[in-house]
Amino acid sequence: MNNWLYGLFAVTLAVVSIFTGEIVTFVMLGFILISLQNIHTTLKKILKVNREKN
Repeated sequence: MNNWLYGLFAVTLAVVSIFTGEIVTFVMLGFILISLQNIHTTLKKILKVNREKN
């Protein structure tokens, strides 16, 4: 559901970064967003496991 939204956001940032010349910033932002998404997914899994225990 949200995957297409993340893709749209990434494409929008890519277009803006090409026009402004901030390609390196775009790449670093991409790494940060991927890391945050992985952390979010892991925390959701931990929450699910904790709720199943109770």
